[in-house]
Amino acid sequence: MATLFKQALKDIKIYCIVLIILPYALACKAENDPKFPKASISIQTGAESIADYGQRLKGKRVALVANKSSLIGSTHLVDSLISYGVDLVKIFAPEHGFRSNADAGELIDSETDTKTGLTIESLYGKNKKPSANSLKDIDIVVYDIQDVGARFYTYISTLHYVMEACGELGIPVMVLDRPNPNGDYIDGPILDTSFSSFVGMHPVPVVYGMTVGEYAQMINGEGWLKNGITCDLYVQPCKNYARDMVYELPVKPSPNLPNYQSIRLYPSLCFFEGTKVSVGRGTDFPFQVYGAPFLEGTFSFIPKPGPGAKYPKHDGKKCMGEDLRSQSILFLDLSWLIKAYSQQPDDFFNSFFVKLAGTDHLKEQILSGMSAEEIRSSWELGLIKFRKMRAPYLIYN
Repeated sequence: MATLFKQALKDIKIYCIVLIILPYALACKAENDPKFPKASISIQTGAESIADYGQRLKGKRVALVANKSSLIGSTHLVDSLISYGVDLVKIFAPEHGFRSNADAGELIDSETDTKTGLTIESLYGKNKKPSANSLKDIDIVVYDIQDVGARFYTYISTLHYVMEACGELGIPVMVLDRPNPNGDYIDGPILDTSFSSFVGMHPVPVVYGMTVGEYAQMINGEGWLKNGITCDLYVQPCKNYARDMVYELPVKPSPNLPNYQSIRLYPSLCFFEGTKVSVGRGTDFPFQVYGAPFLEGTFSFIPKPGPGAKYPKHDGKKCMGEDLRSQSILFLDLSWLIKAYSQQPDDFFNSFFVKLAGTDHLKEQILSGMSAEEIRSSWELGLIKFRKMRAPYLIYN
């Protein structure tokens, strides 16, 4: 009997050890074995929380500001809202159009959606601001567009004009928030409002580190709308999101930002759009390289017309430069711009450069021979002030 009792105790001990050790061993295996994906809480965009905001839309005539990025999973928000029973009356489309396939700067005509029969009214053609007539049958406007967190990316300018038009008419605006893939830092010169344009409307740095929902709250709170009016604004926040998270977009937000690397490089390379240098439009890797026929370099490419690049810079010519597809981006990097300028300083800049910079100081600093580090240091005071200004509008800490 004693022997059986001892054996039973031994079996119990083994069983307890297995219960304790096995889960730990499996967890270690899962962490180190690529066949076992790491457990994580997925980010949920504002649009995905349709059960939270959908009731606010019931019984109202709704207009939607959207493009190809306005998705819930693989389903477009237009289809989701209609399935939910929302009375969707009209779609407004920003730069690049509703299907996000037009060139940068290409004017977009209004059209009719062949699937739903809805009117798609362009906000990047004759008008960039919705007219009172186009909003006369609307009770609420929903804005859902994926942004990339750079001041000269024009979707936030469209947001401004939508809020302004709705504020003037007393129409509420609902922003369905989405993560900012460049939300982990702020950098660049603060825009001088005397240089305001559609590629930069507000006194913010090039990289402002805010989601579009946070930015909408700042537009309201800082009184940036015409005559200081405010818009009746509701933001449906993302869930499980922090601004330092890596967020790779499920669909490209515009034709020439095809992947995460291009989006991270965009704030630094977009300055080349105001010069004679190509950023790879008309190649398979736009905003991941730079080059020109007059530059030196170990990498070359030949731009050719294609989707999203009907008339690429240096079309058909061999461009020498640098391949940045493996470059890590932690801040706005001016070193490539300055390096290219040093090789061909004559007539390097065009008039668009000052609009992109939002100030004439950056061009003057480059012309005077300042280094990238010296120029970035000159932004510090402005960035400190901006951090204080944006603080009340942040949703995600």
